[in-house]
Amino acid sequence: MTTGETLAVTEASQIGQARRAALRLAELSKFTEEVRGEVAIVTTELATNLVRYGRDGRLFLQAVERPDDTHVQILAIDSGPGISDVQQSLQDGVSAGGTPGTGLGAVRRISDEFDIYSTMGNGTLVLSRVRCGPEKRRKANVFQWAAMSTPAPHETVCGDAWCLVEHDGGLAVMLADGLGHGPLAAEASQRAADLFNGESWTPAAFCESAHVALAGTRGAALAMAHVSASGRIRYAGVGNIAGSIVGAKTQGLPSQNGTVGLNVRRVREFEYEWPDRGVLVMHSDGLTSRWSLDSHQGLASRHPSIIAGVLYRDCLRGRDDATVVVAKKTVAITR
Repeated sequence: MTTGETLAVTEASQIGQARRAALRLAELSKFTEEVRGEVAIVTTELATNLVRYGRDGRLFLQAVERPDDTHVQILAIDSGPGISDVQQSLQDGVSAGGTPGTGLGAVRRISDEFDIYSTMGNGTLVLSRVRCGPEKRRKANVFQWAAMSTPAPHETVCGDAWCLVEHDGGLAVMLADGLGHGPLAAEASQRAADLFNGESWTPAAFCESAHVALAGTRGAALAMAHVSASGRIRYAGVGNIAGSIVGAKTQGLPSQNGTVGLNVRRVREFEYEWPDRGVLVMHSDGLTSRWSLDSHQGLASRHPSIIAGVLYRDCLRGRDDATVVVAKKTVAITR
């Protein structure tokens, strides 16, 4: 289960709001008082940085509860001037000015996962994931992944839905975009998510079964990818979900015309080889498809949350629901 909140942080009064929101997520995840304090420090530090040094700052807060991983994620994104010396900014005692955590060094030390990406003139992203108890010492999974999902302007629910499951050394990802936006779009995409979570699917079979399950709804664009432990990826899509495998070159993943639940011909499934250091990107049409990781130096090697954040910041259309899912392997593929 994943719950989250997105907050604009552009003035000092919003720092406390962000801290309280992060603490609510930590409490829902039954974090200890000590670890809730760590979440508060991280959120305060990152929110203060956004106010003091960022432009158009946002905090993306998520609580992720899975059998093998429960954590709170704080992702700070801005379009400010960037950090001229990232390594210097990570030294203990280099603070955003008057914060209790004494700077990004404390954020890195507290975090169980941490990454920072900054380019001069384009802005900065800082990722912190904080876990609780024995999970802090969990073994690394085969995959790293991240997802960001926000509703259309003036809507309270997102008409997109995503699901991600790891099993037998492989990964399955589903992304649905309900037609339009608002509650009726959310109903259609959630029906696809409920179906996905109930079974093990091949991509084409899932899309065809979802076509039946979504009958009577608005319908949805839908895509599913399955990455095997051996490094083969199978993919099927219907409608305007964009998918890509990024390696030495970018391989676009095709989706056929139609709307799941309304009009779909027989679904075709495609198979590809996962490249070394490959990155899977899937997103709804709330983001423009005109992007390239190559235009951001070193971005493909960063944590999936950083990659998702850059795509969201730079490619958001701003008039529809928007979701992006990014996944990559943490270990080399054995063939």
